[in-house]
Amino acid sequence: MPNPIPDDFRDLFEKKAFAQLATVMKDGTPQVTPVWCDFDGTHVRINTAKGRIKDKNMRRNPHVAFSIQDPDNPYRFLSVRGEVVEINEKEADKHIDTLAKKYIGQDTYPFRRPGEVRVLYKVRPDKVHTMERR
Repeated sequence: MPNPIPDDFRDLFEKKAFAQLATVMKDGTPQVTPVWCDFDGTHVRINTAKGRIKDKNMRRNPHVAFSIQDPDNPYRFLSVRGEVVEINEKEADKHIDTLAKKYIGQDTYPFRRPGEVRVLYKVRPDKVHTMERR
């Protein structure tokens, strides 16, 4: 069952805050990668290249978890367990350019490799936990 991101933590998606994405390897062990992300009001959106480990893991097992720590207050964070509900290659190039603007201030993602296929994943937040200390 979806669990919305609390309004008072949505600002984390507007900051240059990396998500620490955990996926499940074929042997059942966890794999964690820092990723760029954003939020469309319903889903957390993550982007990577087709064929990478996290891509293979999310296609095989859509259950993921991630945390985002506030770069302005390390005692404020959001953690989410959820499920990949959409995998989309058609909108992925536009999405990675949007993330490049947010994270590195460039209009176009500069790290594309020849033949690389970008993939956009939409994650439905199912369990959400927040913490804030000042």
